Amino acid sequence: MNPRTPDLFGEVSPEPSTSKASVTGKSTDSRPLTPAARALVLRGQLHHHAHAYYTLDAPEIPDAEYDRLFRELQTLESAHPGLLTPDSPTQRVGGQVLDAFAPVTHRVPMLSIRTETDTEARGAETFDTRIRKELGLSESEPPVDYVGELKFDGLAMSLRYENGVLTQAATRGDGETGEEVTANIRTIGQIPLRLPPDAPAVLEVRGEVYMRRDDFERLNERQRQRIAAGTKGEKTFVNPRNAAAGAVRQLDSGIAAERPLSFFAYGLGDITPASDGGPQWAKHHDMLMQLKAWGFPVAEQTACVQGAAGLVAFHQRIAVERDALPYDIDGVVYKVNDLAQQARLGFVTREPRWAVAHKYPAQEEMTTVQAIDVQVGRTGKLTPVAKLFPVFVGGVTVTNATLHNELEARRKDVRVGDTVIVRRAGDVIPEVVSVVLDRRPAGAPQFTMMSLCPVCGSLAEREEGEADHRCTGGLFCSAQRKQAVWHYAHRRAMDVDGLGDKLVDQLVDSGQVKTLADLYHLRLDILANMDRMAEKSAINLLEALEKSKTTTLGRFLFSLGIRHVGEATAKELARHFGQLDAVMAASEDALLQVADVGPVVAHSIRTFFDQLHNREVVQALRDAGVTWPEGDALAPTEMPLAGVTVVLTGTLQSMGRDEAKEKLEALGAKVAGSVSKKTHYVVAGAEAGSKLDKANALGVPVLDDAGLAVLLSGQKPG
Repeated sequence: MNPRTPDLFGEVSPEPSTSKASVTGKSTDSRPLTPAARALVLRGQLHHHAHAYYTLDAPEIPDAEYDRLFRELQTLESAHPGLLTPDSPTQRVGGQVLDAFAPVTHRVPMLSIRTETDTEARGAETFDTRIRKELGLSESEPPVDYVGELKFDGLAMSLRYENGVLTQAATRGDGETGEEVTANIRTIGQIPLRLPPDAPAVLEVRGEVYMRRDDFERLNERQRQRIAAGTKGEKTFVNPRNAAAGAVRQLDSGIAAERPLSFFAYGLGDITPASDGGPQWAKHHDMLMQLKAWGFPVAEQTACVQGAAGLVAFHQRIAVERDALPYDIDGVVYKVNDLAQQARLGFVTREPRWAVAHKYPAQEEMTTVQAIDVQVGRTGKLTPVAKLFPVFVGGVTVTNATLHNELEARRKDVRVGDTVIVRRAGDVIPEVVSVVLDRRPAGAPQFTMMSLCPVCGSLAEREEGEADHRCTGGLFCSAQRKQAVWHYAHRRAMDVDGLGDKLVDQLVDSGQVKTLADLYHLRLDILANMDRMAEKSAINLLEALEKSKTTTLGRFLFSLGIRHVGEATAKELARHFGQLDAVMAASEDALLQVADVGPVVAHSIRTFFDQLHNREVVQALRDAGVTWPEGDALAPTEMPLAGVTVVLTGTLQSMGRDEAKEKLEALGAKVAGSVSKKTHYVVAGAEAGSKLDKANALGVPVLDDAGLAVLLSGQKPG
């Protein structure tokens, strides 16, 4: 069959299989239908039969009959363009070639889920213990109700429907801004183009685009045939996930339509609130079943389970079924089922407290170590890397595996010539698990970290208390310059499209770029003469560099490559201080007032800006025209609750805990999730649990709503 839609509801009221008009194209009084009426009937028929084929697996008509109806609708729409609607089945196979993907700001951020790295039953038990503790449940209270889902190995996607029609599809991107890929997503037969009448006016469905293993094999077989026939530009794909991601990001939706993609729904983004007539669910599972009723595929393995025992049983059951599934998964996901409990648990940084991804042990294979090289990272870290005889592990061919540092390499005792077991840790980063000692060749020398940087020859040192050796050459070391420039250009940093690693190598090696600011002084003639560059590519890069000059403070801070400062921390610094000068001048104590900044991060930030050459780089970038909006710099040390740590527990009468947290943080307080000796106050509402008990045990002052009001007035209760 041609690609077709699983929509449950078309635009035609009669039953497609029984209405005379739906079969003959004539009205019941023998008069021919108008083109508009016939198109309406055809869309209804095609929606109906696609749902029977894709969702129910019970086709009602032969493929040839479906194809005939499909072609008739295409002909009608071609002759009468005004009849074409966004939800028409003909719009699944597009031919539109896009110049670029437009950015989409997610109205509700697409958050990541924390990963439980303990792949045994303890991982599920740890999650349940943490949830019960956060909810303040005693051992005698009933088990928590959870939903167990599959962790698909695909591409996260957000589908936006307005008034029942698919209007936009966007990738996750950085969680806040993704790319619009609507034309390509329309080619996926499982995704509804139109929703039934009871769907809310606004509905964003979150889910995963993936490729089945059998579809992947057929795709690669087709690619091999094209390659054998001499077709230029064709290649085979490494794994289903990469093939799916590549299909979604095709600029030509006609090419995307050739890739057999599928979709599973698992959550929501923006939605019409219940107060405006939107749906209101009590349970996460109820919401999933409603999505299924509206025509979205939901994995049949999704199940409600109770307590730690239920989570463990679900994890074990899916582990047994994993290899038999027609698609790849790398774990399962646990979510608290009760939506009111989800709201109570809330979020930490960019992750929901009420959900966790529980991985399975990664696939492992044996191979041999051909050499151990040392790579130099952008912060000067020297990392030993085992160069391996190529081996296929977890869907990719692995030739390198990190040994992390000298201590780790010695702990595992990895030597050149060894036979080793290689695992894709977290299904992303290959690592050497262990050495098969009885296969070790005689005389294999133990690995020892070199004392000089392999790139610039500067001294390599290991600081006291640290496991890593670092090059002391700084920007003098070309390896660090290359990594610093590449990181600066990263799409989540300054987003300089076209500045890839090969070009960075050339720019640094040729001396054109010795510091980040040199990027903004590159000339067209210099770039156009670089390998694999032409005038058009050079012009595009210069335009991208010019565009990157307008950024945000968070992106700029992240782009500097400050050690221990990731994307989330950079955003928190920007939100807290408002101005770069305030960040650069902040003491370690002031930095500690920023959410998620601890002593190590604070020291790293202070050390970075204490170095003259780093301040010079920042100034040179400013002089080159790099700018961002700035607000009033906060002065945390002058705020009324600066240095005060508060823990909220139970149900507050005066306001919700999220509102209380926001108001406390606005006054300079740090709102923590657990009670310790460093906690200054615990605000306890109704049904406060273990946090209140711990506060009493530690002698931490406990405040009620009245005490909270005193805090929010900027005073510290006596």
